[in-house]
Amino acid sequence: MNLSLLATYSLAVLLLIITPGPVVALLISTATREGQRQAFMTLLGTNGASLLLMTIAVLTLAGVVHLSPVYLYLLGIAGSFYIGFGAISELLTIRKLPNVNIDNESTSTLNETTKNSGLVRGFIIGVANPKDILFFVAFFPQFIAVTHNFSTSVITLSSIWVLFDVSILSLYILCAKWWSKAFNSRWIEGLCEGFLLAVAVGGVFYNSQQLLLLSVPS
Repeated sequence: MNLSLLATYSLAVLLLIITPGPVVALLISTATREGQRQAFMTLLGTNGASLLLMTIAVLTLAGVVHLSPVYLYLLGIAGSFYIGFGAISELLTIRKLPNVNIDNESTSTLNETTKNSGLVRGFIIGVANPKDILFFVAFFPQFIAVTHNFSTSVITLSSIWVLFDVSILSLYILCAKWWSKAFNSRWIEGLCEGFLLAVAVGGVFYNSQQLLLLSVPS
């Protein structure tokens, strides 16, 4: 095993996940508004999205599928619209709701429909997360030589990703409880949803620009 390459990969994953982005903003907002249990359901969705992107990257490296950049940019645009629509809806809802105390789990409606909606939203935002798309398309293939066996490398790299992803994002969820006590919970929610809206606008602009560049003959 190439330990130096493995250490580099681990550091890259750590920095990628710990840096605030759409997924972190979504989880903090969900934990503040609906409680930790709902946030962990959302985490399952975002982690599933990461595993899907990793699977596509692995299949591409194995020569099983060929993924055109056009599809990635179209996915980015669709996901950005979804993120933006969800952020606007949540911002409008925040204005109508009283301040939320996440210590009181009774404020969270944890029926099956709500759990599924959190799971689905987490998955869609995870799939459309530009940070993850860039990592698995551009950076992940560079670390596949961490061992001499392709399957072993895939298992090793995916295990490290899942470990860091679940651990760090769980820490964000748990910290949201403390943040909601130190700051106004509606302010935290609004900040997170505003960040998601900004990401959505930037995602539409960037992916549209890349599609236009692809359409221009060289």
